[in-house]
Amino acid sequence: MSIEDHLRAWLGVWPPRSKLHVTGSRRRTTPGWDGRVHPALGVGGPDGAVLSVPPEHQARVAAARTLGEVPVLIGYPERDWFEAVYRWTTRPAPLRDAGVWRPATAPDVPGWLRPFGGEVLVAVDAETGRHLAGVGVKRHDEHGHELSVVTAVEARGRGLARRLVAQAARRVLDEGAVPTYLHTASNAASAAAATAAGFPDLGWTAFGVAEH
Repeated sequence: MSIEDHLRAWLGVWPPRSKLHVTGSRRRTTPGWDGRVHPALGVGGPDGAVLSVPPEHQARVAAARTLGEVPVLIGYPERDWFEAVYRWTTRPAPLRDAGVWRPATAPDVPGWLRPFGGEVLVAVDAETGRHLAGVGVKRHDEHGHELSVVTAVEARGRGLARRLVAQAARRVLDEGAVPTYLHTASNAASAAAATAAGFPDLGWTAFGVAEH
């Protein structure tokens, strides 16, 4: 189990062989964790970046002047290009658990968590039963699972997000995968929660064609 194993499976090749290594992978033409095709995905670290696209578009993307051209080049002109901070950990923070695991199909699970499938992590107010926060897991492959957290407005500032993310990360590790976490560079709250949960910012980035 390693981040290298995950990136190799997810992108098609790792480590990168150049500053920007464009590779063709059939993973970009088949449904991902959510049943939808994710036609361009990349991760960049200190030794370079890999951008994974459908094999038939590899040469054209490699010759592109800017990454902003990629959506058009691969046939998705209606979608935007995204960039995010990319984090992972093998040592989540030893914070107290804050939620319980529930089937995503359970009737009392919030609607936004249902698309993740499997089990999701939910924090509930003990007195009112109101959902306060939750974590869904994007199971990209057997080596890497991405965590996504949302906290209700009235429950923010209590440290719930960091505790839930750390709790979910421990479970992912127990399942034999590496937990990963993405957020936009401008999302200070998400960045703070990730750092506190034990996901350091190592200067890595994720990028690609945005979901539609």
